[in-house]
Amino acid sequence: MDVRVDHRLIDGRKVRARIIAEVRDALVAEARTARPGRLVSISIGDTPAVAVYVRNQANGAKEAGLRFDAQVWPETISQEDCKARILAMNDDPDVLGTILQRPVPAQINVRSLQSAIHPLKDVEGMNPASIGNIVYSDVALSPCTAAASVELLKETGLTLEGLEVVMIGHSEIVGKPAAFLLMAEGATVTVCHHMTRSVAMHSRRADAVVVAVGKPHFLKPEMIRPGAAVIDIGINQVTDESGAVRIVGDADTEAVKEVAGWITPVPGGVGPVTVAILMRNALVAFRRQRQAGWIG
Repeated sequence: MDVRVDHRLIDGRKVRARIIAEVRDALVAEARTARPGRLVSISIGDTPAVAVYVRNQANGAKEAGLRFDAQVWPETISQEDCKARILAMNDDPDVLGTILQRPVPAQINVRSLQSAIHPLKDVEGMNPASIGNIVYSDVALSPCTAAASVELLKETGLTLEGLEVVMIGHSEIVGKPAAFLLMAEGATVTVCHHMTRSVAMHSRRADAVVVAVGKPHFLKPEMIRPGAAVIDIGINQVTDESGAVRIVGDADTEAVKEVAGWITPVPGGVGPVTVAILMRNALVAFRRQRQAGWIG
């Protein structure tokens, strides 16, 4: 059977496996002198889509050799109760990191809760202090999806220093952090958003395009330069003419890959690497907590 590999597709699962193996080996070495705590996942209410994320994170933690505690809090819980529980985790030496799953119910201020997670336990990189550190090129605890997009761009073998990159989308959890991470690597970054007059005018001149806009097949082949790298962060659920539901990205993958030099598939691209970055962040958190004297 002739199974041909399309080398234009960047295999996120392969990158995930490599990163988690590195984390597992490092944790085995570190555990000779100290035992890492557990990762605590917080889901507020029972949402099927969130359960998928939690399951993927739990599998990643198991492979990395970390304990994973998936907690589901009542949908009617108050903001004050949530914050009190998170602050208690900050003081618990057996909690290595806290993961706040999204979305949350309407009565919950997610930004306030993210701010309550101590920066040394912020394995998601979503505390405002963690995001602010990126401005100063401290990228060790970065938002996982943004960091995964940079990791996959590195996988192409392109030199990021001086690379012309267009970031399409400027959300607080992906677009903006990804732009700052790329700048920390020495890339020249242009950020496009819904008020940009002509996204294609910018994207057609770029060496690499990172797209995160939440619109199925937004990025078309005529919007990129031949040979460019495309990192597709989008995850969109669509229903085809037969009624079948499938997941597609923000790029029209089949059409774009005929022009691009590299492209991340959806699924199988950024998603798996996001989980791996979460485990890498857990390793960084463990080391920093030891350095701070939190762990014996």
